[in-house]
Amino acid sequence: MRKWLKIALVICTLIGVVVVFVKASEQEAKKQPNLPQISIHVDSENAFLTEQELVTRLKMDRLIFDGQTNEQLKIDLIEAKISNMEEVKTVRVFRDIGKKWYIKIELRKPIARIFNIYGDSYYLDEDGFTMNRSDLHTARTLVFSGNIKDDYSRQSVADIINNDSLKSIQKLDDIYRISNYVCKDPLLQKLIGQVYLEKDGDFVLVPLIGDQKIVFGTAYSVEEVKEKFERLKIFYKEAIPYEGWAKYNEISVKYDGQIVCRKRGE
Repeated sequence: MRKWLKIALVICTLIGVVVVFVKASEQEAKKQPNLPQISIHVDSENAFLTEQELVTRLKMDRLIFDGQTNEQLKIDLIEAKISNMEEVKTVRVFRDIGKKWYIKIELRKPIARIFNIYGDSYYLDEDGFTMNRSDLHTARTLVFSGNIKDDYSRQSVADIINNDSLKSIQKLDDIYRISNYVCKDPLLQKLIGQVYLEKDGDFVLVPLIGDQKIVFGTAYSVEEVKEKFERLKIFYKEAIPYEGWAKYNEISVKYDGQIVCRKRGE
């Protein structure tokens, strides 16, 4: 008899726990969450998305709305929506018990702004992904213009490099190699402001200091870009202090192992 009493007591206790849990879950589901606590990280001064802009976008898509309950808060959908924003590199959305929930975002870092021959403009980020221009934000990056025919698309530099037909007609991978090298070099960041693509396929660097024309040539590989920039840096460190900024009209690192300079008036 005592055995059955013990079993009945255990069953009643379990039922009580389940009832309490269900009631607590129902109450939790009916609570109205606060606005999210948002953390946005970007590894530069160029933030293409603010907390207010993010909340506004989520409200426009009815993922956040007045009177919303925890039950109506779709964490997975919100994370998927933010993940598809082209400014966003990584995102994590999660919530606590109660009214608090969180959004943690890492933004993409633009390293080049591209102006193509069709009058369109877009950005290229440090991972080789394109970003559409923003009407609200601009970024201080290397500017590329000239005979660039590449349209804005969600194709990455890796997509182009791994596709022989795309690689032969597009310049986005070459642009990435140049801008990626410049943005990681403190001297070149201070030296180069713009890059122009000639019709013959040569890239021409436009310095921030002086008015020389720097003929860079092609940028078919990481090794080629590195070797050319190393030659250019040696010239600016060793020759310019003695020759002066005004002596040369054109500096060319186009040809392997050479620095060819043209004096003004030649």
